Amino acid sequence: MDFELVADDLGFPEGPVWMEDGSIILVEISKGCVTRIWGDGRKEVIATPGGGPNGAAIGPDGALWICNNGGFKYHERNGLLIPGNCPDDYSGGRIERIDLSTGKVERVLDTVEGFPLKGPNDLVFDRDGNLYFTDHGKTYSRHRDFGGLFFLANGGSEAVELDHHHTSPNGVGLSPDEKTVYMADTMTARLWAFDLSAPGKIEQTSPFNKGRVVATMPHLQYFDSLAVAASGNICVATILNGGITTITPEGAHSHIAFPDPFVTNICFGDEGLNEAWVTLSGTGKLAKCTWPEPGLKLNYYA
Repeated sequence: MDFELVADDLGFPEGPVWMEDGSIILVEISKGCVTRIWGDGRKEVIATPGGGPNGAAIGPDGALWICNNGGFKYHERNGLLIPGNCPDDYSGGRIERIDLSTGKVERVLDTVEGFPLKGPNDLVFDRDGNLYFTDHGKTYSRHRDFGGLFFLANGGSEAVELDHHHTSPNGVGLSPDEKTVYMADTMTARLWAFDLSAPGKIEQTSPFNKGRVVATMPHLQYFDSLAVAASGNICVATILNGGITTITPEGAHSHIAFPDPFVTNICFGDEGLNEAWVTLSGTGKLAKCTWPEPGLKLNYYA
C-alpha cells in the first residue's frame, strides 16, 4: 500500500487520535509525553505525564483520556526500539485525563475493585460517555501479571472488572451498534468479542468464557491496538508480521503490510473517514494512507 510519511524521530509512538483541526495527537511511550503532529510534520509536546502513556481517546468532556502503563524497559536491535519488561522506575498503571488547553494531567483512577492497575493499554468511549479499557499487565524476568477488560461509567469514580486472566489484553473497540466489545490479546494473537446486554454488562454465551474468539492468527505474530471500520470490520495492528490485519465479525481476515515489524495502532480521520494514520513504533514513525474502506465515526472528537 502507498503511504505518506508524516513524522519520524518519535519515541515508540502509539495511540493516534485524529483532531478536527487536521492534526494528529499521539503518545510517545518511551519519552513519556503526548505530542501533536501537524500535517507538515511539525511536532508540539502538549503534555508530559511520564511513565508510559499508551492508548488515547477524546472523552465526552472534550479532554484527552489516556491509558498509562507505567513504563517499559527498552533495548535497540537492528535499528528498532523494542519495549520489554517492567522497568526499575515503574510508576504504576493508571488512567489519566489531559486538559488540551493547558496540558494539565489529572489521575482519574489507578485501582479497580481494590486491585492496582498494572499496565493500562487502550480505551474507547461509547455513545453515553462510558469508558471501556484494557490492562495489558506487566512482564518480569520470570513471571507475568494477568490483565483484563474494565468499565467506568460516565461520571463514575469506581471502575468494575468485566473479565480477567487474559494473557495480555491490548486493543479495544466497539461494534457500530455498540452491542459488542472487541479486545485483542497480544501474545495469543487472538481477537475476542464480548456481547453486551447493556453498557458494562457482558452477556455470557458460553459456560467456559465470558467472551468468544473471533479469530486467532497462525504462526508467530502479536496483536496490538485496533480500530473499527464503518462496516464493522476490526482493523488490528499486528507485530512481527508488521501491518494491519482486518478481521470481519465472522472471523475472515486479510493483511496490509507496512515497513516496520512493530505496527502498533491505527486511527481514521478526514472527511469521510477514508484516511488512516498508522504508528510504526519500532522505527518511530507516523504514516498516513487512504484506507480501502471508511472508519467508524467515534462518539467524541475535539
